[in-house]
Amino acid sequence: MLQVKDGDVLEKNVVEYFQGSGTMLPGLEAVLEGLEKGAVRKGTLPADKAFGDPSKAVEKTISRKEFPKDAEFEVGAKFMAKGADGKTDIVLRVDKVTDDDIVCSMLHPLADKDIDYELEVLAVTDPTPPPLPAQAVAAEDDE
Repeated sequence: MLQVKDGDVLEKNVVEYFQGSGTMLPGLEAVLEGLEKGAVRKGTLPADKAFGDPSKAVEKTISRKEFPKDAEFEVGAKFMAKGADGKTDIVLRVDKVTDDDIVCSMLHPLADKDIDYELEVLAVTDPTPPPLPAQAVAAEDDE
C-alpha cells in the first residue's frame, strides 16, 4: 500500500516489477533491494526519495503567452499543467521570471509529499536473461 502521509491512498494492489528497471519509486526500490519472499516492511519515504528530488527537476523556459493573461509570476509560484502526452498532470514551479519568459521546474504533483508504505514480498524470481544479440553469437562462434 502506498499513501500520501496523512492523505489519499495512491495504490493498494499487487505489483510485479523488475529490480533496477526504474519503474518503482526510487526510495521504495531501495527498501525492496535484497528482500526475500515473505519480507514485510512499513515506513515513510521522504518526498525527495519518493517522486523525485525537486532540486534535480528538469527546467523548461516557457513564453509568458502560454500562461493565462491574469497569471501572477513570482519565484516559487506553482501552476498545474498537462505533460507532453496531454493527460499527465505536472506542476510548473516558477524559478525565474523575465520580461518574455518564465523558467519553470517540471515536478510530479506529489514531489513535495512524504509517502507512507506497507509492503510484503510475495515472490522473488530470477528472470531468464535476454538472448544475446546476433552479432555477439556470431563472434562467439568464430572463437
